[in-house]
Amino acid sequence: MQSITVLGSTGSIGVSTLDVLARHPQRYSVFALTARERLTELAQQCRRFAPRFAVVADEKGARVLREQLAGEVPGIGILWGVEGLCRVASDPQVDAVMAAIVGAAGLRPTLAAVEAGKKVLLANKESLVMAGPVFMQALEKSGAQLLPIDSEHNAIFQCLPQPCADLDRAGVEKILLTGSGGPFRTHPVDELHRVTPDEACAHPNWSMGRKISVDSATMMNKGLEFIEACLLFGARPDQVEVVVHPQSVVHSMVQYRDGSLLAQMGEPDMRTPIAHALAFPERIGSGVAALDLVARGRLDFEAPDARRFPCLRLAREAMDTGGSAPTALNAANEVAVEAFLQGRLAFTSIPAVIERVMKSAEPVELTGLDAVETADRSARALAQRALEELS
Repeated sequence: MQSITVLGSTGSIGVSTLDVLARHPQRYSVFALTARERLTELAQQCRRFAPRFAVVADEKGARVLREQLAGEVPGIGILWGVEGLCRVASDPQVDAVMAAIVGAAGLRPTLAAVEAGKKVLLANKESLVMAGPVFMQALEKSGAQLLPIDSEHNAIFQCLPQPCADLDRAGVEKILLTGSGGPFRTHPVDELHRVTPDEACAHPNWSMGRKISVDSATMMNKGLEFIEACLLFGARPDQVEVVVHPQSVVHSMVQYRDGSLLAQMGEPDMRTPIAHALAFPERIGSGVAALDLVARGRLDFEAPDARRFPCLRLAREAMDTGGSAPTALNAANEVAVEAFLQGRLAFTSIPAVIERVMKSAEPVELTGLDAVETADRSARALAQRALEELS
C-alpha cells in the first residue's frame, strides 16, 4: 500500500489522479489533498478518500473547509499556506507526490518533495522550467525519483531505454515533441487578435484548466515542454524538435541513429501517463479505452507555423540564454495569460509581453531558491509594466 499526496487535487490532473487511485484501493491510499479555491470540491474529495490532511490557501479557507466537513472525516488535519503544502509533500509517511499545482505556486512544495527523496510525479512543468539548475541539483542530491506526467514527456520516457543517463550513448539522435496546435492551428493569423478567452480555452482534444488551455493555444505550453525535455532527459536544444500533430494520438517520439523511430500512442487522456508513473515499472489499469487505429483512420504531422506561434521561438531563446531567462519567460507568460483571461490583453499581445520582458530582464545565475524567486518577482514586475504599455 503506497501513501499518496496529491498537490492540486481539484484541478484536471488531480481529478484524473484520484480516478486512477480509486481503481486500485488495494495499492494506494491518499495521505493529503490540496486545493486553492475549490473548497466544495475539495470537501467532496475528502469525504470520499478520507485523507490524513487537507491543505488550503489560507486560514480563512481552512475554517470554511472545516465547517463544510463538520466532523464527516474523523481525524483529518486541515493546514494552509505554503508551509502546509511543503509539510504534506515531505512527510515521512508519504511514498509518492503528484505535483499538479499549476504555475510558479507549485515550486516550493514540489521542491520539498524532491528534497525529501520522494517519488515525484511531475505535472507542474513550470517548477522545472523556472528553477531548472536548482531543481536538478536537489534531485541529484536527494536521490528522489522523478517521473514525468505531461503526456509528451511521459511518452519520451517510455520510448527511451531505462535507465538512460546519456542520450548519445543510447543512440538517440532526436526527440520529437508533438503538440496538437490547439484551437487556432488553422485560424487566420490576421484575426487572432480578436479571439476570446473562451475560444482559446476550447481545446479540440484535451480537457484542461484555463491557463494551460491558453498556453496550448499560443503553443507556449510546447515551449515550456521543450525546456522541460532538455532538462529531464539531458538533451541539447538542437536534439529536440516540435512537431504539430492535430489528433493528439502520438504523444511524442524518439528517433535513433539506426533509423528507428519509436512512438508512444494512446487516446488523449491524462489517466494513461498518470497510471504509468504511479505504478512504474509495472503497468496497471487506467480506465482509458484502447486506441483503435482503424477508427482513427489517419495521423497527420506538420511543422509549426513560426508566425502563428512566436512563443516557441521565445522559449528556445530562453533556453539558449540560460540562467534566469527561463524563469523570466515563465513569469511573463503567467502574467500575460492571466491578463488575457481577465479581458485586459489581446491574445496576440501575450507573446509581445513576454518578448519585452525577455529583452529587459538581465539573466543571472540561479544559485538557489532565493535567486529563483527574486528573478521571478523581477520578471513579473517587468511584465506588469509591459501590460500597462500595451493596454
